[in-house]
Amino acid sequence: MIGARLAAALAAVLLAAPALAAPPERVVSLGGAVTEIVVALGAQDRLVARDSTSDYPPSVTALPDVGYVRALSPEGVLALGPDLILAEATAGPPEAIEVLRAAGVDFVTLPGDASPEGVLEKIAVVGQALGREAAAAELASSFRARMAAAERAAAEVGQRKRVLFVLAIQGGRVMAGGEGSSADAILRLAGAENAATGVSGYKQMTDEAVLAAAPDVIVMMDREGDLAVTDADVRAHPALGATPAARAGAVIRMDGMLLLGFGPRTPEAVEALHAALYPPAEGD
Repeated sequence: MIGARLAAALAAVLLAAPALAAPPERVVSLGGAVTEIVVALGAQDRLVARDSTSDYPPSVTALPDVGYVRALSPEGVLALGPDLILAEATAGPPEAIEVLRAAGVDFVTLPGDASPEGVLEKIAVVGQALGREAAAAELASSFRARMAAAERAAAEVGQRKRVLFVLAIQGGRVMAGGEGSSADAILRLAGAENAATGVSGYKQMTDEAVLAAAPDVIVMMDREGDLAVTDADVRAHPALGATPAARAGAVIRMDGMLLLGFGPRTPEAVEALHAALYPPAEGD
């Protein structure tokens, strides 16, 4: 459940955030969750640009794209003439962020905690930065209610399924989401057990470790192109193909930003993943 530590953590974040003299009119949003919050607060008309991970709602894709959130060009961002830059904690590289911070533009970094509490902190910080505190309070209230319902459903799970989140297959090795990753957080919220034990963050696993993980289900982002991992790729992999999940064809794919973004849609992601992991029995 959403913990009591939120109030203290949020107070610290708000004290660290700069106080803006007037509501900004030209905002650059760096991070899909950031952009979703800006739109949810009714401030999409203030956005002048977004990063390439910001693809929801679809209307934001008409905005100029300043590049991938972790590989930004400060010149490209500043060329848009922003009076506020809102950035995910993962925005980078560090030298680009240093240039942006030194450019005389208000720069606000959002907390990076992959949790419901972290989402509430993000909503509050963006609301303060935009002068939309009332809208932020309303969004936070609806988020809490839906998140609580999603968590109640997950709490009712009896036998939790072992799930392996596969980020990619690189050079024949499985890149999985381990402890402390956003994938680990969303799996647990949905009522699953992360099969990638002994793995921290997003790391490659040996074939032996994948076999030992013995996942009941494999979860992946729904991707296209070179990064896509097809069902045929799963079956052909010497370790993944031998897992209970692969033998049963138990592979779930979801939109990556919905699944791992930890923004306003996180309750929707938890509900969708939970439903896919634990579909109702026939006749229920």
